[in-house]
Amino acid sequence: MTQSEASTAPDYRSTLNLPDTPFPMRGDLPKRESGWVQEWEDKGLYKRLRDARLGAPKFVLHDGPPYANGNIHIGHAVNKILKDMIVKARQLKGMDATYVPGWDCHGLPIENAIEKLHGRNLPRDEVQAKSRAFATEQIAGQMADFKRLGVLGEWDNPYRTMDFGNEANEIRALKRIMERGFVYRGLKPVYWCFDCGSSLAEFEIEYADKKSQTLDVGFECAEPEKLAAAFGLDKLAQHAYAVIWTTTAWTIPANQALNLNPALTYALVQTERGILLLAADLVEKAMARYALNGTVLATALGEKLERINFKHPFYDVDPGYQRLSPVFLADYATADDGTGIVHSSPAYGVEDFNSCIANGFKTDDILNPVQGNGRYVDELPLFGGLNIWKAAPLVIDKLREHERLFATETITHSYPHCWRHKTPVIYRAAAQWFIRMDEGQGVFTQDKAPQTLRQLALNAIEETSFYPENGKTRLRDMIAGRPDWCISRQRNWGVPLPFFIHTATGELHPRTMQIMDQAAAMVQAGGVEAWSKATAESIIGADAEHYTKVNDILDVWFDSGTTHEHVLRASHAAQSQWPADLYLEGHDQHRGWFHSSLLTSCAMYDHAPYKGLLTHGFTVDGRGRKMSKSEGNVIAPQEVSDKMGAEIIRLWCASTDYSGDLGIDAKILARVVDTYRRIRNTLKFLMANVSDFDPATDAVPFDELLEIDRYALSRAAQLQADILAHYEVYEFHPVVAKLQVYCSEDLGSFYLDVLKDRLYTTAPKSLARRSAQTALAQITHAMLRWMAPFLSFTSEEAWKIFGSSESIFLETYAELAAPNAALQAKWGRIREIRDAVNKDIEVLRANGEVGASLQANVALTVPADDYALLSSLGADLKFVFITSAINLVAGDAHSISVKASSDAKCERCWHYTPDVGSDAAHPTICGRCSSNLYGAGETRVFA
Repeated sequence: MTQSEASTAPDYRSTLNLPDTPFPMRGDLPKRESGWVQEWEDKGLYKRLRDARLGAPKFVLHDGPPYANGNIHIGHAVNKILKDMIVKARQLKGMDATYVPGWDCHGLPIENAIEKLHGRNLPRDEVQAKSRAFATEQIAGQMADFKRLGVLGEWDNPYRTMDFGNEANEIRALKRIMERGFVYRGLKPVYWCFDCGSSLAEFEIEYADKKSQTLDVGFECAEPEKLAAAFGLDKLAQHAYAVIWTTTAWTIPANQALNLNPALTYALVQTERGILLLAADLVEKAMARYALNGTVLATALGEKLERINFKHPFYDVDPGYQRLSPVFLADYATADDGTGIVHSSPAYGVEDFNSCIANGFKTDDILNPVQGNGRYVDELPLFGGLNIWKAAPLVIDKLREHERLFATETITHSYPHCWRHKTPVIYRAAAQWFIRMDEGQGVFTQDKAPQTLRQLALNAIEETSFYPENGKTRLRDMIAGRPDWCISRQRNWGVPLPFFIHTATGELHPRTMQIMDQAAAMVQAGGVEAWSKATAESIIGADAEHYTKVNDILDVWFDSGTTHEHVLRASHAAQSQWPADLYLEGHDQHRGWFHSSLLTSCAMYDHAPYKGLLTHGFTVDGRGRKMSKSEGNVIAPQEVSDKMGAEIIRLWCASTDYSGDLGIDAKILARVVDTYRRIRNTLKFLMANVSDFDPATDAVPFDELLEIDRYALSRAAQLQADILAHYEVYEFHPVVAKLQVYCSEDLGSFYLDVLKDRLYTTAPKSLARRSAQTALAQITHAMLRWMAPFLSFTSEEAWKIFGSSESIFLETYAELAAPNAALQAKWGRIREIRDAVNKDIEVLRANGEVGASLQANVALTVPADDYALLSSLGADLKFVFITSAINLVAGDAHSISVKASSDAKCERCWHYTPDVGSDAAHPTICGRCSSNLYGAGETRVFA
């Protein structure tokens, strides 16, 4: 070809139907996502979603409120993204899927923040004012971060537990629970945190290791004759000591009794330090621990020892102090460890307390020298004014001084801690308000519940769906064994218990129920601050001088635990339904929000406030370690959004099995980025190849589609069925995994690979190309909807180019023809054979014998069944294998032979064929391309 001829030669590249789309290869997520967030807000997308689903079946995921305190962390991000994905998946299902975000605004986290900022001992009204302002500020910051994560919800009207109406309805919820007989006031040991300066609920306790000194302490018998008689002895030749074992030295000053098991055998053991009373089964271990030699003098059942008095180990020894410890029988004294004898300080142990009360103690008899700040009262002999933890070694010294200490050692054991301060807590007797779990009758009972609260809650658990299922056992066990719920706190910032107590009798005012209505009305108008300013005179009137106003607030778990009442049934009733379809939180909320919500709802309505409970794990680093600043392994969602995009956090969250802990670090995020790119590239290819396709005029009827296109749609339909089944039970990581495989194998490695020749080389409006585009358009429609719950920004970006409505979230899942099992089986086998051929072609490519697979000529021998299968594709077979020629032979076994083609290469389609140049007017292209460009065009049937 001369230079002049070359300059006039056709530019065959320009004749190809090359893909084109404004959807960019690079998402540029950090820069562009905030624009989508702003657009959703400006256009009121959430409101439009509600309008679009008006009258549709509702789906309500009730938001467990995070504390309005501090920046959100990656755990918050996981929680909100999971909720968002579930709501969006239900929205796409065609449901009216509402999401009202909420915040927990009262209680210690907020009050602690105020103390850190402004100091302690502020006046109550100042604490309340500053707490309300602080919570408002924190909510604004957290809300912005949640929006940035792509979470759609009723952000312009969230719920806040500190909203006046919610505070008022919480009082009304308390009244309802009182009417049903569940609320009472009592003195009993409750968990107490010295840092909080308040009682704690079971939900606020976590267990951690603590070092303690074990003590074996001798209580000298004050009635040796009775002790001898109980064992059938005439007398005792030595002083006798009941030996107890404990890990709480600080409780010894408050000892008031000893507990023995009535059915357990006890022994009197003669030693060089006197006669010791021990459980018979523990004598050998005790003697070894005390380094003593012992001889058993006699044995007797514990029931024989009831009411025998023993002397306090130091208060009965030091001059001027006298205290006896009687033996009370109790089943919880066992021979599992220790000595079989339990020392009882009823103010500091539930079992101790119950035992002493059962044996005739009045509440006024109970010694309670430990104050709320962790110090003994000044009047306590020997240790007055000391912090109990610092006093513990001094107690041990005092026991040693009086020769009552038989052994001591340091152990590390699991011990209850405050889950906020991470410091050890104690049981401490205090007059508190409780919700009873078992039988009892309230003073103001008007509508007694049909069963105990424990029974109602256990019944409700059986009617609840759990995701994962093991959550059911966990919650059921907690409810089955939990004590009464202490709902009062000695703090300033919270919903009040609007009670007045008679100064002499301790009884509630007879008009308490009316007073609660009055308090709710005041709070509805002016918040909790209005009630705080109220006085006994202004509320009660004439007999105010005989009553004291209760200044306790409700446990913050009561706040969030009653949101089913003051949100679902009150402030947001129009958008909601009761019970909610789903509560979703971390698995720690089996003892937290799930727990308190269940109890309050059953106390009010005999039913759980939710139909289903879903729990997720905690976030950890890639090595499974808890995140902490000291470890330097904290991943902040704000930083990831700024560097990679919130979409990457969403995809990480969706691709991780949330039923366990969720690992995240830089390497994990890098893999997520790779996954995102693969999905985005696939989406770009799909959209680019339908850019000139109008389904209204160009779509090919399903029955007229090429067979491989019908197969591709069948695979898409099967995948959609799988995906929707996963979404139905709130599973996302299998969806991401299957989508990855679909993009890389079903589409990238097969269907789209096969399709390129037909898309690029056939006539733009030919049946062959329009058939492919019809399938691609339907696949794109389906895929965008599959992705939308987790890749929300990307799906919305693509929809603006590809779709017809305002938002992808206004759509419903695509309608695809039902999967065709026969077609999938046929093409599944074709793909298996194709993969085997490709492996042989790759060998030639690795050796440099061929370039692309189109340069390969394949001779393929296959058994009869496969021969019939492959030969049915006729001339289209080479397009499926993406080779220039394929010679198919029937034989007894599989055999593959590959060699490089000796034919010329078509300049336009790159196939190697003998008819290149057969058209003299177009000497560099093959006959097929010549026909597609200038003639009738080729006919495709299968591929």
